[in-house]
Amino acid sequence: MSAAAPLKLAILISGRGSNMEAIVRACQAGEIAVRPTVVVADRPAAAGLVRARELGVETLAWSRESGVAFEQLLTDTLDAHQVELIALAGFMRVLSAPFVARHLGRMLNIHPSLLPAYRGLHTHRRVLAAGDTVHGASVHFVTAELDGGPVVLQSKVAVERGDSEATLAARVLATEHVIYPRALGWLCARRLVWRESGAWLDGRRLDAPILEDFRARPV
Repeated sequence: MSAAAPLKLAILISGRGSNMEAIVRACQAGEIAVRPTVVVADRPAAAGLVRARELGVETLAWSRESGVAFEQLLTDTLDAHQVELIALAGFMRVLSAPFVARHLGRMLNIHPSLLPAYRGLHTHRRVLAAGDTVHGASVHFVTAELDGGPVVLQSKVAVERGDSEATLAARVLATEHVIYPRALGWLCARRLVWRESGAWLDGRRLDAPILEDFRARPV
């Protein structure tokens, strides 16, 4: 019996696209059974578009000023490419509830905090201001609630004495490049599924996310 064809993936970005690159490289290395079909940005000047093209992936972009039309253009693109999965990778636009509902269970996001803590923006700054000793990132299913979908996989890093936003962000980002392709691979392999409004892994409901602890080892 031949292996199933790789699932078609769209990656949505707004900036430099480092998580997009990590995903594409994992795909091209055969580590996960998915084919990056298109990279879409809501900023035509997003640096990640150049990198995606260098990696051989088609790119499209429309400005934030497109308003409601942006989601229609995005929907048309996803349909035209027969996209089966969507990965938000530094995508800073809030998607509408109807759009999310249409793709529920087939769309993942990565957020730079240990959700449910520090939803929204400026997570590293807020962690430092609070004096936390542990920080990390979370891969979660996208729902209509901002950064509120079921969390699948998290990384944990130490907040070190003397950390700045930049040094802490870099440490967290390095772990994102590990955990996001891994969680996406689970989804591609149908090990991870959306069921009964929650995340299920290997036939069991995830009542708590899987945790990768990077505090004692280099990324």
